[in-house]
Amino acid sequence: MKYISTRGATAHKTFSEVLLMGLAPDGGLMLPESYPQISGETLAQWRGLSYPELAFEIMSLFISDIPADDLRDIINRTYTAEVFGSADVTPVRTLSDGLKIQALSNGPTLAFKDMAMQFLGNMFEYVLDKEGKQLNILGATSGDTGSAAEYALRGKKGIHVFMLSPEGKMSAFQRAQMYSLQDDNIHNIAVKGMFDDCQDIVKAVQSDMSFKEQYHIGTVNSINWGRIVAQVVYYFAGYFRATENNEQKISFCVPSGNFGNVCAGHIARMMGLPIHRLIVATNENDVLDEFFKTGIYRPRTAEHTMVTSSPSMDISKASNFERFIFDVTERDADQIQVLWAEVAAGNGFDLSLSLEKIQAQYGFVSGKSLHTDRLQMIAEVYGTDHELIDPHTADGVKVAREVRQQDEVIVCLETALAAKFEDTIKEAVGDVNIPRPAALENLETLPQRVEVVPHNADIVKMIIRETLDK
Repeated sequence: MKYISTRGATAHKTFSEVLLMGLAPDGGLMLPESYPQISGETLAQWRGLSYPELAFEIMSLFISDIPADDLRDIINRTYTAEVFGSADVTPVRTLSDGLKIQALSNGPTLAFKDMAMQFLGNMFEYVLDKEGKQLNILGATSGDTGSAAEYALRGKKGIHVFMLSPEGKMSAFQRAQMYSLQDDNIHNIAVKGMFDDCQDIVKAVQSDMSFKEQYHIGTVNSINWGRIVAQVVYYFAGYFRATENNEQKISFCVPSGNFGNVCAGHIARMMGLPIHRLIVATNENDVLDEFFKTGIYRPRTAEHTMVTSSPSMDISKASNFERFIFDVTERDADQIQVLWAEVAAGNGFDLSLSLEKIQAQYGFVSGKSLHTDRLQMIAEVYGTDHELIDPHTADGVKVAREVRQQDEVIVCLETALAAKFEDTIKEAVGDVNIPRPAALENLETLPQRVEVVPHNADIVKMIIRETLDK
């Protein structure tokens, strides 16, 4: 299996090369030359496998340059009951109205990002050790990627993490999870601005090829293919847990900001997983909802991106969207270069002529949820099912209920646990007890270590340089 760039000007790469590089040298994102195709017979063989066994079968289709025994060992060390709370890893539960929720948030940082990041941390360490290399991670987070990456990479040999986050835009729990870490290889940088500003800095540094090479800069954002391939697995796991046989089709509803999570669902569907529809749920920052309803993609500036009560989705430029549009354009790298030149210029693009194909061939539909909607959903689920869902999952539940077709089975992907968003939960249901793991009690009272900077890539490069040149 070799990998190509969506921009078409990067030589074919192996998985290990793609893992360490982040953004492609030509500015594009890496994808496999083609998606492996899964037959009904293979699906039948996979049904009943444990999560680590299933992960090995799927990931080995995409990872051909790492010995099978080594890959199996990495996976078995990653997906354990000790790390994810149960041997099932991603159990599926059913609400009283029939909507299903796949639990993806039982990892160390109580967010779905742990599903990929724990794998990525172990894979980074393996590849770096084999190749005798070092890697300095530069990432951006809107709330959950940062803590998941830092917990997965803290203390890892040969790795430093520089994580950008929008100053004051995350929940107190999210900030404390990141900023309270005191490991020498973890460096938190709060940017005065929105998540998109942080993401722009990451791309600017990634595009400075001499700096990137000199300081061995990689990324754990979902532009890293290793994140996506790990996320493909739980769509298969969710399908098997929500169905009785492989003749059934189900739909997935995915709260979406950067398009990485639902991009993995798109790839699973392209591989042959019987997914009827992929339902994109946005919050007030509804750029993706607008696209899937009109075919027009109009990213917004940071100034026009709203601060909401589902902060991990406060994103108006979805990095992974380029991977999907690459498929929509029949993998036309020249067209991708033209479209993203328009995005870089502050414009958008119009694919309204392809809208029917996007909806019919690729199964996409969308909806959006507002603050009042998510409060209502949190309250309703608490009232009927006696469980608390976080604001992002509530966005998914709202949209899933809104677009559900008769007899359609929908699995909503859980984004995080309610404990990460205490203020919003209490606004919705009152002063209730919000459970959190004992190890995270009083998290917000711990000393925090963070450097606040303006929206400036050169200042971030200076911090990296001064840290690594010591």
